[in-house]
Amino acid sequence: MKQRYSLKTLVGVVLVSLALGIFITSEFNQIPSSDATSVMDKKERTGGELARKPVQLPSFAELVEQLKPAVVNISTTKVFQRRKREMMPFGGPFGDRHPFGDFFEKFFEDGFPRNFKQTSLGTGFIINKDGYILTNNHVIDGADEIKVKLSSEEEFEAEIKGRDPKTDIALIKIKSREDLPTVNLGNSDELRVGEWVIAIGNPFGLDHTVTAGIVSAKGRVIGAGPYDNFIQTDASINPGNSGGPLFNLKGEVVGINTAIIASGQGIGFALPINMATRLIPQLKEKGRVTRGWLGVMIQKITPDLAKSFGLKEARGALVADVVKDGPANKAGIERGDIILEVDGKDIDEMNDLPRLVADLAVGKEVKIRILRSGKRKTLKVTLGEFPEKEMIASKKQTGEELGMTVQNLTPEIARQLGYTGDRGVLVTSVMPGSSAYGAGIRRGDLVKEINRQPVKDSEDYGVILKNVKEESVLLLIRRGDMAHYVVLELPKKK
Repeated sequence: MKQRYSLKTLVGVVLVSLALGIFITSEFNQIPSSDATSVMDKKERTGGELARKPVQLPSFAELVEQLKPAVVNISTTKVFQRRKREMMPFGGPFGDRHPFGDFFEKFFEDGFPRNFKQTSLGTGFIINKDGYILTNNHVIDGADEIKVKLSSEEEFEAEIKGRDPKTDIALIKIKSREDLPTVNLGNSDELRVGEWVIAIGNPFGLDHTVTAGIVSAKGRVIGAGPYDNFIQTDASINPGNSGGPLFNLKGEVVGINTAIIASGQGIGFALPINMATRLIPQLKEKGRVTRGWLGVMIQKITPDLAKSFGLKEARGALVADVVKDGPANKAGIERGDIILEVDGKDIDEMNDLPRLVADLAVGKEVKIRILRSGKRKTLKVTLGEFPEKEMIASKKQTGEELGMTVQNLTPEIARQLGYTGDRGVLVTSVMPGSSAYGAGIRRGDLVKEINRQPVKDSEDYGVILKNVKEESVLLLIRRGDMAHYVVLELPKKK
């Protein structure tokens, strides 16, 4: 009886539990979605765990439908001539004349054409109804033939109206009897990190491929040129996207898709459209771009350099060298000056200077604020036009305390290394792991100054180093056409 009672009790408990479970479940299932939302809202108001509302992803369908017609496929053809000698890689004891030379020459001429064509693909976008198209310079560079295909499959031959290799921007034109679809150019300065963007292009020849992502960063410097200022995006960009538009959600072009990292995924770079907008008038009128030129070589202000020059923070552009008879030289700017402001605009870091000066008109007089020997000065500079082009040793050596050896610069060495007219001492060796090695100094570099004092020869070099009382020294180093400052730690004196 006891066992039966226990079994009945157990069964009763289970049945009651099931009934309660069904009731609770049915009650929860009857809560409408609006009530669920209100619960979330209450938790938001009370600072609960559900404080953030889910973000609803936008639909790009209607926008893409409007934009696609103005995005074009660009195909280029380059013709290469194969030289006769390249078809006959023969030599040996017979010299240039192989006994079977005539036979092989005829064989290769029959098998391979003298002239062969190389084709490549890219993207562009129409900026006005007359047929002007923006793209990358590297898409059309060296092309013998440029063809533009619209989304309607119509094809046109294009001509180059202007190009600028320094920014990788090109303007081409097609002729059509009808008005062409166009895009609106936006303001890339207003673009914010985290904002949605859309790329339309022809990756791997796949016409009008659409990808979307966000702006990952702005102002990226990737080593592409002196005016690097890229928009980084995770919208997929691949070979063939070059020259294509990057759109914001208003349907405005905010960038020109230009570069990718070969080993990376989801990392693409676009030129800000504002850069192109400023260049379009010159590309139309002159076919090229003229830029303001200051005539200085600059380098980044590191925390160590800032400390050496008495700056509270690492900002500005350090003048490592001044071009003789250039605009800066004529205005009195000197090596070692720190440029803080140009034409009323701050130079927060080194790369701001070339971009800012390049945007100014040739011949314009601008005010430049500098820091020299701890004092601020304002100089007036009339900008020039940016120019399009720009070991027998003496035995005496010293400088081992910095982890390197140096020697006098003889006229013959100067001529061989391109240091003609320079004064200084030549670095002949650098010890791995030393202070000099860590700072990037290498054999063949020229030491021109120590702590702002000119170095004429190895004797000067040794005397100046001997009299240094600080724990570090500031060196001006020249390598080829470039000059820069480095700070080296001195070994502690015993």
